[in-house]
Amino acid sequence: MSPDQGPAGTMPVNGSVPSSGARAIVVGILAAMAGLMFGLDTGVIAGALGFIGDEFHAAARMQEWIVSSMMVAATIGSVVAGRISFRFGRRRALLGASLLFLAGSMICALAPSITVLIVGRVLLGLAVGIAAFAAPLYISEVTAEAVRGAMISFYQLMVTLGIFLAYVTDSVLAYGGHWRWMLGLMAVPAALFCAACLFLPDSPRWLMMRGERSRASQVMRYLRPDPAEADAEIRDIAQELRKESGSGFALFRSNANFRRSVLLGVMLQVMQQLTGINVLMYYAPKVFQAAHFGVSAATWATALIGLINVLSTGFAIAFIDRWGRRPLLILSCAIMTFAMLGAGGLIAFGGDSLPQEIGMVGALLLFVAGFAIGAGPLVWTLCSEIQPLRGRDFGIACSTFTNWAANSLVSNVFLTVMAALGEARTFWLFALMNGLFIIITLAYVPETRGVSLEEIEARLMAGRRLRDLGQDTTGRGAEA
Repeated sequence: MSPDQGPAGTMPVNGSVPSSGARAIVVGILAAMAGLMFGLDTGVIAGALGFIGDEFHAAARMQEWIVSSMMVAATIGSVVAGRISFRFGRRRALLGASLLFLAGSMICALAPSITVLIVGRVLLGLAVGIAAFAAPLYISEVTAEAVRGAMISFYQLMVTLGIFLAYVTDSVLAYGGHWRWMLGLMAVPAALFCAACLFLPDSPRWLMMRGERSRASQVMRYLRPDPAEADAEIRDIAQELRKESGSGFALFRSNANFRRSVLLGVMLQVMQQLTGINVLMYYAPKVFQAAHFGVSAATWATALIGLINVLSTGFAIAFIDRWGRRPLLILSCAIMTFAMLGAGGLIAFGGDSLPQEIGMVGALLLFVAGFAIGAGPLVWTLCSEIQPLRGRDFGIACSTFTNWAANSLVSNVFLTVMAALGEARTFWLFALMNGLFIIITLAYVPETRGVSLEEIEARLMAGRRLRDLGQDTTGRGAEA
């Protein structure tokens, strides 16, 4: 290996990059570009959908399928992602996703029919499903516990930034109805993400699981500022691997403690989707039009939602490793409950007036802020932290599959449900769900702040209660 190359032969280790203390952060930021692509492809359809419907004379039900086809494909992508990540590594999974992002964006932009458009959306969905699985997993495995929560949350920040940029692009291009440019511009960041993946080292934990301790140690020393710290982390990983027998589904079938962590991850992802966040992101212009906004005003209000999403996720990054996961998640659900109650009330009793429109914008901005400070980044963080190493691919695959299955279901029926229940009752239904999630968080969600993945795994396999997985052996809780 050349002295100018990193442990995987991918990143230079001379003066052209930061010292090893910052390398893990740089690597995490590059991997988090997957979140940018996730957000761009999630948000762009909101502004393009109306123009697509007009050009192809697509009814509401067909428009639902244009949106949800990506979700269905992402569900499939999340299933195959586990196998790809386990066999070929997290880095190669991200590289494959980047190529799918590039191909899907180009096909959507050039689509001569709805059928071809849906094919492109399916490719994007596969990419999103793989990336949403592999990126948080990879980031959790290369970063130290002191910054792990912030770095996984940075992935969610990139998701929100992508959504915001898509909304702004949609708003600008909407004046000319340029929906093909809306979809085609996504190919530019896709190409940049593809290039970034070439500069990522393999996960040291994945290498250890493959029996490549020498390479794993080399990568860990590259990522940590202190060689002794890196060696100790490798020893901890080896110790936990010796305790486990089997992997993936075999471990799920034989180990009741692993089944508990898988079910917790599944429950967290169901919670996230039933907050109502993604139907707002996919159908935001339609939601605002239902609240009596004009088309142009609805588009710019949607862009404002994207901006608040970015800023609030930045708040989560700043405090997730200071305040902890549980307090932020509880606060998040409480804010969303209040916001959905208010939005429903404004639609039901506010009438068609300027104060009602302003109040509606305020309620939905509050809802997005509530989601972004907790349920958005924290669910992905927790799902990446609670699974044991030998079962991590399977466990995260199950939770990611659940995310996209629930996402697909909710997005596919939202317009139908809103037509059946009415706008106000639909918002109140989401308020009820968010209130329920506060209770679930108190009962089951652990505080993992400042606790290594190996410590969490040891407590899980020792049979500790789920909400106590982040506590130290004295039961006083995790130390920062």
